[in-house]
Amino acid sequence: MTDFVIDANILMSILISGKASYKPLLTYYNFILPDFVLVEVEKYKHILRTKHRMQDDEFLQWTYFVFSQITILPQYALNEESLKKSKKLLDKIDLKDTTYVALAMQLDLPLLTRGNPLYEGLRKQGFRKVMLFKDFLQTF
Repeated sequence: MTDFVIDANILMSILISGKASYKPLLTYYNFILPDFVLVEVEKYKHILRTKHRMQDDEFLQWTYFVFSQITILPQYALNEESLKKSKKLLDKIDLKDTTYVALAMQLDLPLLTRGNPLYEGLRKQGFRKVMLFKDFLQTF
C-alpha cells in the first residue's frame, strides 16, 4: 500500500523540518489531503516562517518540492455520507479533523496522524484505518 491520507500536523512538520530524510517518503508514497489543509497552512504560516531552520530561499524550494509530491483534493470530492460518518466519529474528539477522516473513509485508505487524541479516539470507536505517524516512520 503506497497511498495514505495525512493530516495538517504531518504536513506542517515535514515543511518545518526540511529534512532530506523525508524526500524518499514523499517520492515513494502518495500522500493525499483535503483542500482544508491549505486553510490550516495559511492560518499557521507565521509558525512555518519562524520555526524552520533553513535560509528563506531553501525553505521556499523545500515547500515547492513538498507540494509537488502531495495530492490535494477539493472539498467537492468528499461525499455527504463520508462527511456524516466522520462527523459522528469526531463529535467528541475534534470536528476540525472531519475532512481528513472523511477522505480516508471514502478512499478506504489509512489516515496518518501525529495526534494521540485523534488516534485513540478513533480506535476506541472502532475506526481501525488510523496510524500514528511515528509508528509509520518505524516501518519505513
